Amino acid sequence: MNNPRKIYQTIEPQTTIEGAGVRLLRSIAPKVSNLFDPFLLFDHFAFNNPLEGPLRGFPMHPHRGIETVTYMLEGSTAHRDSLGNQGLIGPGDVQWMSAGRGILHEEMPRRSESGNIYGFQLWVNLPSHLKMSEPRYQEVNASTIPTFEKNGVKIRVVAGTVDGVSGPVEDIAASPLYMDVELAPASEWRFPIPNGHNALAYLFHGEGIFADEIVSAVRMLQFSNQGNHLHVKTENNAARFILIAGAPFKEPIVPYGHFVMNTIEEIQDTLRELRSGTFAQ
Repeated sequence: MNNPRKIYQTIEPQTTIEGAGVRLLRSIAPKVSNLFDPFLLFDHFAFNNPLEGPLRGFPMHPHRGIETVTYMLEGSTAHRDSLGNQGLIGPGDVQWMSAGRGILHEEMPRRSESGNIYGFQLWVNLPSHLKMSEPRYQEVNASTIPTFEKNGVKIRVVAGTVDGVSGPVEDIAASPLYMDVELAPASEWRFPIPNGHNALAYLFHGEGIFADEIVSAVRMLQFSNQGNHLHVKTENNAARFILIAGAPFKEPIVPYGHFVMNTIEEIQDTLRELRSGTFAQ
């Protein structure tokens, strides 16, 4: 591994409001330019200031053409959908939802005993031949997510493989990596990523040296897609980040709200279905 990925750009997350007044830190959002293919959106959410008042969530809303990944660190999220599914995503749990041809769902956050909520949501694109597939879920309990530990590096492996340790999320069109990585002070980690795959690291705690550049939380890093591995190390501080990577689909996208399709005609069809009441039926 003699060709490390360089940082292509450093993104400072921006505060945005979604749902019924939910404050989020957003690093990337769906755009026609599709610069992060196959990844579309990354949100970091927390409700830890009592001055924010009563919790607001995400009332019933539609999705089509994407997969959503919700990862909780603290607190929980209650969810239900138009297919009759419902459940609770608790600390350390992951929900990987493939909206496919269409689903209506609701996500309502709940505070932990300490009063906090902390988590992330990622949107992953679906290729054109799967955008109208049947909706499905993979509910991943915290106890089933394996942990890799070695030389000051601790990794919860949600999707992908680290030194023979494989995550429980499978059969995802983009075959992505999704890992929660912690480095203790004075640690170092090298991880192979195939040339041409897009890779992002969301540093949400501490400070790390990525490809010889010092980065402090909170930042999203997009790496160049040339190179065969990621190189991260720490000095006096620990670092914790979400690593995601995957092969791009290289297809045009047309995002519109909670829909991401390949053509404007497909978006227009989706809106007609919503107006006529035939969406997600």
